This record gives sequence, C-alpha cells and structure tokens, in this order.
Amino acid sequence: MDRCMSVLYKLLLIFLLVGLEFVIQPVWGQVPKREFRAVWVSTVANIDWPSKAGLSSEIQQEQVIRILDHHKRNGVNAIILQVRPTADAIYPSDLEPWSKFISGVQGKAPEPFYDPLRFWVEEAHRRGMELHAWFNPYRINLKPEDSLAVSHIALQHPEWCFTYGSKSYFSPANPQVWAFVTSVVVDVVRRYDIDAVHFDDYFYPYRIAGEPLPDTLDFQQFGGGYYPDSIESWRRHNVDTIIQVLHHAIASEKPWVKFGISPFGVWRNRSEDPLGSETKAGTTNYDALYADVILWQKEGWIDYLMPQLYWRDDHPAAGFSTLAYWWNDYGYSRSVYVGIAPYRIDRKSDHQLWRKEKYLRQQIDLVRTLEGLDGFGYFSSRHFFRKDLSRLDKKIRTKCCSRPALVPTMPWIDSQAPAAPFNLRVEGNRLLWEVEETDNEMDRSRFYVLYRYDKGENSSLKAPGNMDRVTGEQSVGFESGIEPGTYRVSALDRLNNESPLSQPLEVR
Repeated sequence: MDRCMSVLYKLLLIFLLVGLEFVIQPVWGQVPKREFRAVWVSTVANIDWPSKAGLSSEIQQEQVIRILDHHKRNGVNAIILQVRPTADAIYPSDLEPWSKFISGVQGKAPEPFYDPLRFWVEEAHRRGMELHAWFNPYRINLKPEDSLAVSHIALQHPEWCFTYGSKSYFSPANPQVWAFVTSVVVDVVRRYDIDAVHFDDYFYPYRIAGEPLPDTLDFQQFGGGYYPDSIESWRRHNVDTIIQVLHHAIASEKPWVKFGISPFGVWRNRSEDPLGSETKAGTTNYDALYADVILWQKEGWIDYLMPQLYWRDDHPAAGFSTLAYWWNDYGYSRSVYVGIAPYRIDRKSDHQLWRKEKYLRQQIDLVRTLEGLDGFGYFSSRHFFRKDLSRLDKKIRTKCCSRPALVPTMPWIDSQAPAAPFNLRVEGNRLLWEVEETDNEMDRSRFYVLYRYDKGENSSLKAPGNMDRVTGEQSVGFESGIEPGTYRVSALDRLNNESPLSQPLEVR
C-alpha cells in the first residue's frame, strides 16, 4: 500500500511540474504586444550624445541616426532625450542659452545652424519611436569653474539660486523659479512635437554628509504655515507644487503630451514607514530628496513613474527583485516602468550577477511577469555600443525583444482609437496606405503597425507574433522584395490607441 501511494505521489508531482511548465512558460520570457521600451540619451557631460562638444552639425546628425537605428533594431520604442542638462538648451530658446555640450561654449549655436531637438523628434517619429523630452529642473552647473553665458537667468536673478557642495542650483522653494521652470517646459511643449515631458531623480540635491541645505532664509521667506517647525514637510510641499503646476500647464497646452518621472529607486524604507519597501537605503525619495512620488502618482499629477532600479538582487541595502515587487503595487491606475542598468554589466565586476549580460535579461523577464509593471528603460544609450556588450545586443534582438512592441495606452487621457487605414497596396517593393484626415489632433494617426500572416491566414489578427514592424511613415519598403503572405495595417494615435485593421492585402 505504501509503495502504491509513493508511486501515486510521484505521478502527482510529475503532473504538477508539467502543469506548471505550461502555465509559466508562456509568461516567462514572452514578448508582450504592449511594453514601454525606452533608452535614456544623456547630453550632460556628453555622456551619450553628442560624443563630444563642438562637433560639426553633420557629425552630430550622423550620430543621431546611428543611435536611433541601433535602438530601433533592439526593439526600443521611446527615446528619453536630455534637452535641458544644466539650465541650458539643446534647441534655440529665448529663455535659456545653448548648451555648452553642443558647441563647447554655453550660448553658442551649432555650426552650421540646425535645431537638434527638432531633428531628434522628426527622426525618432519617422522610425515609429516616441520622443520624451528630459529636463533637469534645478541644476545650474556641474562644477564651480563652469562659466555661464551672459544671458543666463541665474546671473540675472542670483537670489533664485544657492550653492551646495560644488554645484549651483535654483531654489525649489522660490515661486519665481516654479514659474520660470514651467515657462521653459511649456515653451518646448508648444514648439515641438514631443510625446512626453520627463524628469529624473534630481529635485532637492542629494545630501552631502555634514553640509546642511542652505535654505534657512528661503524657509523664513516662503515657509508660511510650515515655519518654523516643519521644514521637511515644507520642502516636500515645494516639490509637490511644481509637479502640480507642470501637470496642469502641460495638459492645458497639449493634452496628449504625457508627464513622467524617473525617481530614485526607493520611496521609503519600511523602517521609516510601514508602507515602505524591505530595504535599507541610505537615501530615499521622500526623506532625502523630498520627492513624494507615490503621492503624485496617486493624485494623477503624473502619467508614469519609472523608478531607477540599478541594483542587483543580492544588494545588501536595495535588491532589484524586492523593489520591482514593491513598485508593482503602487501604480494607482497610472503606468509604472522600471529603469535598468546595462552600464553595470562588466566582466570584471566584483559582483557575480553583473559579470554576465544574462542577468539584465532576467530582470526584464521578471518585469514581464508583474502585472503592475508595463515596461522598462535602459540607462544609458552609449553602453549598447560597447564591444564587450555585443552579446547583450544580439540577445535583445533575437530573444528578449525579437518583436516590436507598442507603447502602453493611457486611457485616463484618451481611449478613442483612430480610424482604420485604407487602400493598402503594392507599388514596386513598397507597401503603401492612406488614412482619414482629421482636425482633431487627439484622433490623428501618428504611427502605423504592419501585420503579416502566412498566405490565406489572418485569424490571429492583432497577435504580437504577427507584428512585422512599427513606422511613422505611410509606407514601408522591402529591400529584397515583399515576402508573399497576407498584410494588414493599423494606425496608432498620439496615445497609442490602435485602430481596426485595414482590409487584407494578399501578396503572391
């Protein structure tokens, strides 16, 4: 009898394991249809682009094309481009000087003249990729010897500024700073066809041991009911306020432009707050940077969070998986993505997990299993051009992101899909189609999804496995001729709502 029961237990165990394999396998490692896949392109200190200051406009543009083409092949669908690195601009502005990281001298335009931001936007959109304009709200310089252009607003209003450590900042407490930063952001939203405004983790400066923040006078002047006993709550109020102001200003100018924040990876430790994560981080958003990012998400002042989880699983203070599971629960019906760190991958790393690119792909796989996380972003672009990471590139293209993905929708802004494209046809080695014209910018077709099915088979319709490519143009070319099969195309509007499919076209 015992022997029979032992056999039954073994059979049951085998059945359960096989069953689990069928349950788990389609999820773990699956390429989803909708997933935010971004890459940060830093201009500060020429980290990612341009490769150095003072390059000719032609070389700068060639580098843009190389970066975009590379990440398009990797399945990236959004570029997060730093447009205001140090209270300056990579675009012509009446409010701030040209960035020195473009020309080498702050206030000097590129030669021959062109508009880098416009070039980035147009080329990204041509490839069916979003362009998120990344602003640093308060940083003025990186080091004391950095000279400012004579027109710089910090020279006109030194009372708006303070020095902390070796860097200068605008005061997050000053209402005039709120108004100025808002005017800079709205100017870009108004003049450029960007898809989102993006802030990273720089609000109040990261703390320097033994050096208090120099905001005593600001607290006296602007503290209101917080003065004199609640300086930390007052600092959070200051950051809350500019986020609210920007939310309303962006939505009033162009309601389809999203507002996203990429904060430091830990909101609060559980030792500080019962809602916090099981971490022991020395720095947290809430307590050190005065950024209550969870409140912003909860109140709907922002459209997405992308916490920077640049740690390994066995990190003693902040583990990647621990934090991914924690952030998974704090979407509040808004989007949550995760920032991951290819820059950490190093065969000579002291930490075993960072020695192989496989670990980064495992992080992506984990993100895909969590229902509250909708994608990821890589920091940063230049690391995908390292020879020692060529294997990561290959695996991303062939395994991890072998199919294109659509940026997740944001139904709290708009959920109405555009009309289906029509007149899908063949001309030479190209497929072309048409779309309905509309005066409603929210309904305008912006990107297009080409689907391909084996001859005579299109029952799976919009399945991700049938997605051939995403483009910003109303045609696609095939260098080696159009492969036989059935083709259909759909349109995406500005919030990535997908239209019905066009009528099928059979290519023999």
